[in-house]
Amino acid sequence: MPPFLPRNVTHSLIAAIVSATLMMPVARAADSNPSFRTCVDQLRDKAIDAGVSRQTATRVLASAEHLDRVIELDRRQPEFTTTFADYLNRRVNDDKVKEGRALLAEHRALLQRVKRETGVPPAYLVAFWGLETHFGRYFGKMSVPSSLATLACDERRSDYFTGELISALRIIDEGAISARDMEGSWAGAMGHVQFMPSVFLRYAVDADHDGKRDLWHSLPDAMMSAGNFLSHLGWDSDYRWGREVLLPDDFNYALADGEKKPLKDWRKMGITDAFGNELPHEDIQASLVIPAGHRGPAFLAYKNFNVIMGWNRSEYYAIAVGYLADRIAGAGKLQNPPPEDAPTLARDDIKALQEALQEKGFETGKPDGILGPDTRSAIRHYQSANQLIADGYPSKALFESLHITLKAEQPQG
Repeated sequence: MPPFLPRNVTHSLIAAIVSATLMMPVARAADSNPSFRTCVDQLRDKAIDAGVSRQTATRVLASAEHLDRVIELDRRQPEFTTTFADYLNRRVNDDKVKEGRALLAEHRALLQRVKRETGVPPAYLVAFWGLETHFGRYFGKMSVPSSLATLACDERRSDYFTGELISALRIIDEGAISARDMEGSWAGAMGHVQFMPSVFLRYAVDADHDGKRDLWHSLPDAMMSAGNFLSHLGWDSDYRWGREVLLPDDFNYALADGEKKPLKDWRKMGITDAFGNELPHEDIQASLVIPAGHRGPAFLAYKNFNVIMGWNRSEYYAIAVGYLADRIAGAGKLQNPPPEDAPTLARDDIKALQEALQEKGFETGKPDGILGPDTRSAIRHYQSANQLIADGYPSKALFESLHITLKAEQPQG
């Protein structure tokens, strides 16, 4: 017994004193932000009303902290947008391919089991794993309950993150992981394959049959869960994600607008595979994707490309997953790699481009600095009207034609 306590103090009282002492820093942290504490109390009540146990909701949210860093990351908009070459080269390189192939061999039995049960080939599972967490080396270090409470108490996307917080509490309630160990990204993505809590609840699987769905410590659970998610998104086990192709010199780049056409139609236009061979005679729909303009690689994207985008809504990401999977499975590098001298664009550059196009009668939608489909369509129409290759790509030549000086090229000082 500690020397500063009377001898007649009971062990239960000691435990109560220690427990109260441990709670004091949490209470002080919470009281330093009363509006956050009020919000968290309301979130606790919503969680209980939604079916989370009172004990879990009360205990976990009593320790939730407002994380200023989370708000900073949520608000941060990249000053400059990365080029496709930079994005792809950072994510698909020789080291990652080598490691992916080694892990493919090491976990072959597990990955083949996932393929049998979900239809998703092993190389794709390893590719997702590599892109999401560098093959399990980095899951994120943020407290998921605190991150989600912070975002739920922020008005920008409160409803969405309130739902994700309640889902996270349900995961804790089911015993999948403790609140203390539930760490992930600043936005609440978790485990080997970075599932958001709502995705976890719907698609996570107890593949090792230990009684819990553990995406942090169980690779079988993580890989089977990834396969299960992709299967429910509509993965077609009969086909790949897409393929690199070569376009004829006189190709009409306006056709790269996302419209799906039968493979035979693309073949009639003179499109071949990356080695100049005739495209397969398959009854399959495909869309043409040109992420780096006419100087870069071109891809015919199949249904599974859209499935990958159901996981992450970025074309760059979907191409990286497919390309990394191909490389891990034994394929070589792109025949036409993306140009590395493409301009790095600031959001202000894109906004200036949108405004210039609008002034000339080419509708981009609201100028917001985001290169979306409406802006790409406006670029194509402007390029067609001004004897430029209509690939919908914001090239340096396009900015010069519109007399826009790129932010990266403006004098500093």
